[in-house]
Amino acid sequence: MVIDQLLQRWLLIGVLTAFTFCLVRAVDQRLIEFPQNRQSLIEGERSGWTNFPPETLLEMKRENVIIATNGVEVANPAILAKFTKGRVNGTLVYPNALAGAVLLLFPVSLMLAFKSTKNLRSFIRVIVIAMTLYLGIAGFFWTGSKLGWLIAILVSGACLFRLKWSMRLKWTALIIVLLVGLGVFAVRFHNYFAAGATSASARLDYWRAAAQTTARHPLCGTGPGTFQRPYAQLKSPEAEMARLAHNDYLEQFSDSGIPGGICYAAWILLALVILGRRVWNSGSPQTFAIFAGLMGWFIQGIGEFSLYVPALAWTAFTLLGGLLGASGNQIDKSVAAN
Repeated sequence: MVIDQLLQRWLLIGVLTAFTFCLVRAVDQRLIEFPQNRQSLIEGERSGWTNFPPETLLEMKRENVIIATNGVEVANPAILAKFTKGRVNGTLVYPNALAGAVLLLFPVSLMLAFKSTKNLRSFIRVIVIAMTLYLGIAGFFWTGSKLGWLIAILVSGACLFRLKWSMRLKWTALIIVLLVGLGVFAVRFHNYFAAGATSASARLDYWRAAAQTTARHPLCGTGPGTFQRPYAQLKSPEAEMARLAHNDYLEQFSDSGIPGGICYAAWILLALVILGRRVWNSGSPQTFAIFAGLMGWFIQGIGEFSLYVPALAWTAFTLLGGLLGASGNQIDKSVAAN
């Protein structure tokens, strides 16, 4: 009971408050900050940078926001492209990390928006639910995360089978979710695939190097957080340098060897299986929403390095441990009562 209360009240209040701030920041980036910064750089380049004070100009040059091309100082094209794409990251390190946060925390946020506002006036309840939907969906959409979008479709489809609908209706709803989700995916990212899906190709190179590193160091790996060292020697000539394998599970094999990789993967799989059995049919909507978020976040680890983003990893493993303890207590009580 103590763990359950902590999970429901203090832990979720703190985590979801920070999550809300992160999403508000992301929306602000997309609608205000990025367009203003892009326009400011364009105007600065046209005016010879007279619209910035000398101290700001020096800082912008040090950070390569302004670069010299043929003796002329211009706005860094990569920075302008970033503002044009408008991929938001909120308060996190980069857009895919924000997508991971949404996968992890949006299910329970949405569930609480519906559940906790039942006693409020209808007008206020609609506002709360609408704001929750807008912040979560808009923030997630503007991250531009391809893998995150596919995982969201997968998790949403799986959750349909927990509803008390007929099996025929569940399958119909699943087909609709798949068609709509994949349709939006195709339209949203058609330019990415037309350009050659460069980030997907880069990940394949990271994974190949991680597998080769594991084969060379099968027992102990190369050491925690050292993927970049063997990758510098194994990477393709045209590939960009990377510090992490962009796969939390392959990273463990590369860094800690086969025993470490197997232990980590088995630990996560076992935890999710145990939780799934506990909360799929008997768990409360809140515990299931947390489980759905954890499932999405750990799946994202197949193509990202969320384990190495402390704000995400600490939150995910805290929720995982708290949920295991809370669901275990509930089962123990039901057994004792019988």
